[in-house]
Amino acid sequence: MGLDLRPHNYMQHYDMLKDIWVSLATMPTPRYAATSFLRGSKIYVLGGRQSKYAVNAFEVFDTETRQWTKFPNLPSKRAFSSFVSTENNIYSLGGLRQGRLYRQPKFMKNMDVFDVEQGGWMKMERSFFLKKRRADFVAGFLKGRIVVAGGLGNQPTVLESAEAFHPGKNKWESLPPMPTPRCACSSIVVKNCLLAMGGVNQGLTNAVEALCVSDS
Repeated sequence: MGLDLRPHNYMQHYDMLKDIWVSLATMPTPRYAATSFLRGSKIYVLGGRQSKYAVNAFEVFDTETRQWTKFPNLPSKRAFSSFVSTENNIYSLGGLRQGRLYRQPKFMKNMDVFDVEQGGWMKMERSFFLKKRRADFVAGFLKGRIVVAGGLGNQPTVLESAEAFHPGKNKWESLPPMPTPRCACSSIVVKNCLLAMGGVNQGLTNAVEALCVSDS
């Protein structure tokens, strides 16, 4: 996003050997706060925002051909949702549905699943949705489970709850809550542990905590 607050469509590659930035093909949809995954030689870019509003664009950049391809849009526009990539699918979880005019924003518990092999979004039953409405939370893929934790919920309230979805069983299970309730965290999955770093709880927090999942 530039000084004029408009999202940009730049894509640049940093050449570590030459210590220079190289411009690549621009993104079809300018946006900020998007989520990206590297799968093989392709970069999957989902969601994001333009101004204050969410976009449902889904585009893929091929690092070999250096070209963009548009994929089927996200089923619904939601800001502050989380995305998780597994071996076969990409999950779009929760988020905030923004209202217009007199409609109030609404926290969501939706779960949309993109089948990478088939190239389309699957129809999901409401029974597969998150148990808790949440937005701006951490999420990751651990030991075959989709794990979500923390975030912001209705009222709005900072959340401490965590839950895991088993794709094979098609059901959610409760996990131990976060020691420090918070949203807007940075996160990373390392050695079957989901680390949550920093974030907001009343004010800024420097908490670093990890949820580790075992085979049992």
